[in-house]
Amino acid sequence: MVFNSLEFLFFGLLFFLLWPLFKKKDTSRWLYLVSASFLFYGWWDWRFIFLIIGSGLIDYFSGLWIEKFPKYRKYSLILSLIGNLGSLSIFKYSLFFATSLDSLLLKFGVHSNLANNIPEFALILPVGISFYTFQSLSYTIDIYRGRLKPTKNLLHFFSYLSMFPQLVAGPIVRAKDLLKQLTKVPSVNSLQVWHGIKLIVFGLFQKVVIADNLSLFIDSAFSGSKYYEGPAYWWFVMVAFAFQIYCDFSGYSLIARGLAKTMGYHFKMNFNHPYLSSSLKEFWGRWHISLSTWFRDYVYIPLGGARRGIYFGLLFLWVTMLLSGLWHGANITFVIWGAMHALFLTLERFYAKVKFFSRIPKGLLILITFIQAVVAWVFFRAESFDQSITVLKSMFMFQSSDFKFLTTYFDAMIFLGTAIIIELVILFKRYKISVQSVYQRYNLDVLFISIALVAIVMFRGEGQQFIYFQF
Repeated sequence: MVFNSLEFLFFGLLFFLLWPLFKKKDTSRWLYLVSASFLFYGWWDWRFIFLIIGSGLIDYFSGLWIEKFPKYRKYSLILSLIGNLGSLSIFKYSLFFATSLDSLLLKFGVHSNLANNIPEFALILPVGISFYTFQSLSYTIDIYRGRLKPTKNLLHFFSYLSMFPQLVAGPIVRAKDLLKQLTKVPSVNSLQVWHGIKLIVFGLFQKVVIADNLSLFIDSAFSGSKYYEGPAYWWFVMVAFAFQIYCDFSGYSLIARGLAKTMGYHFKMNFNHPYLSSSLKEFWGRWHISLSTWFRDYVYIPLGGARRGIYFGLLFLWVTMLLSGLWHGANITFVIWGAMHALFLTLERFYAKVKFFSRIPKGLLILITFIQAVVAWVFFRAESFDQSITVLKSMFMFQSSDFKFLTTYFDAMIFLGTAIIIELVILFKRYKISVQSVYQRYNLDVLFISIALVAIVMFRGEGQQFIYFQF
């Protein structure tokens, strides 16, 4: 079940219709949240509900044992790590590792054929497994570190782990932020409902109007059914993809936050206009914030961060970014995407010490950062390493371009232009240019929501699953 579907519309209406009846008592509230969330997730494939239950039970009991048996707390944490990372490895990486091992052994004359012997069920990637395993892991790690007390109530725990707005594509909500909220009767005033509706509408606009209308053009370019070549064409394709993935994922996060706010809960911001960043470091403070901070808090800092000097800091940065790439998928292209960001961040640390670079205008730094992100996106989007290299060669080929594609893909230009204009308006507001005072003076929320709703009805693209469902 996806947010931009008719099924979810009926599900959401029924959920909020019954929500006031169940939210007044802890047990009924938690049971209702868990039941609704399992229905939401099971709509895709009910069998994988048991995977969430299994992973959750391991972490629920691990959390209790860490507190009850402090002498053996490390073993309880290891159990949690094995349970979560083990299930993630089986379903997400078993084929990748088996194929790689087959290729390696073949070089030594050994025909292992491991890839063909993987059970069929393990080849199905459960939706959202990367998100809820990380969310569940953070619970036990925080208990182990003494930053969180385990909940004694199983329903309380599962209402946190499986809450449907963020279950399959984030944001990754920390237990310390949500468990306490779930112990209180949620009260929602008209202002909160209004803010929730705004987030949902703008999220749907980003998804179905911008991202979905760009997807067909981008998919055709990478599928080989294109009629144009040259640097201008491929830069247009990759800039379009940069905004497609941003609007697709940011749209999902906005809808999730809006649904939670309408229920009476608060999820932290997951995207904060990353393409307006003037450095890659700032970019990662604005892009998929819940994941980037997860890797910072549970990988980079525990490894040592920058505490052990600049060179160890760079080593840990590379490890973190490579793992981030691998988290996105069992493909060498994702690893290279992570490596490119690690390279850019490494160069950025050294450039920051050179006075010349401190004098570069902020607008130019934003453009440079955006170009770096776009170049890295090539490896993220391409179907293979060879295709990535082909696209990069085309982008940096010094030859004249045929701009006829602009008339062929005029509709894509309109939607891409709309996304860019929105970001420029945000940029103007940030620097308190006249747009800000006009916006505050006339309170244009109602006008913008009305325009967004009309666009959602009149200009929605073909229904597409959210891109991050595959992760």
